[in-house]
Amino acid sequence: MGRILPAAAVALTLSASALAAGPTSRTFELNEGRFTEVPTTNPATLPKPDPALKHIAALLDRQDYRGARYEALNWALAHKGDPNYDEGLYLIAQAFNGSNEALKAFYYCDALMDGYPASQYYTAALQLQYDIADQLLGGRKLKALGLSIFSGTDEGIEMMFRIQQRAPGDPLAEKALRRTADFYFATGDFDLAADAYGAHAKQYPRDPNLPEILLRQAFSNYAQFTGVKFDPTPLVNARSQMVDLIDKYPDVARRENLQSFVDSIDKTLARKLWITADFYRRTGKPVAQKTVLAQLVKQYPQSDEAQQARTILGEGS
Repeated sequence: MGRILPAAAVALTLSASALAAGPTSRTFELNEGRFTEVPTTNPATLPKPDPALKHIAALLDRQDYRGARYEALNWALAHKGDPNYDEGLYLIAQAFNGSNEALKAFYYCDALMDGYPASQYYTAALQLQYDIADQLLGGRKLKALGLSIFSGTDEGIEMMFRIQQRAPGDPLAEKALRRTADFYFATGDFDLAADAYGAHAKQYPRDPNLPEILLRQAFSNYAQFTGVKFDPTPLVNARSQMVDLIDKYPDVARRENLQSFVDSIDKTLARKLWITADFYRRTGKPVAQKTVLAQLVKQYPQSDEAQQARTILGEGS
């Protein structure tokens, strides 16, 4: 996400005072296997509403993002250290997002959360970051020279990763990891999809959607196999995962007809061993050929290749 840093530099002056605020830890509690945030803001300690910020919020409601941005930036320059500064940062982020300045909006949310971890706007800022990342993965373009012309998918992926790092106990972190995995799956990056689904299954084993996640991990590995002349590791992994799904989630297995995939994989792997054995035959390595043929008979005894291997090995039928 290399283009985020220039945007950060542009806004550094305004956010410096935000970082001066003392950090306060966020509190989470475990409910039904999931961590949920416990509000820590005491309403009695909230600062008095600022009429100028209220006016800026009204501009945002009217979708006057240019006007809101101008007034919010000026307010921030004149109110460093103000008790409402976190609200000002959030309004700036909203204004930039409405003006299709996604990277600057993301940065101002970062500035708010870094400087005011106990802010009442923290959760809203994190949600805005997720929404921005989700839109970039969905096709939203990044602006340059006043035009929205550049793909922001790389930035969207890194934003999702940043969300996971910032709030690992927040449900949005789980959602960000799943969105990342689904993006890789949809775009055909099956190696990355398999890794992301595997990480999700490991980090969130109580997710009610776990069977679907494991299924997609298996299919991601299955899709990586490109032919019997290539590395069979993804296919072996897919088979192992599908067998595990058949054992643990029989309803899902029947719905997806996983046994047919396992049978097909077995035929492919048997064919792979047969081709390997034939390679050793053609290169004058009879001992290696027989070793592979014996492995073929042992692992896939019902295959057509195993019957041919028995004939060569002199075992009959």
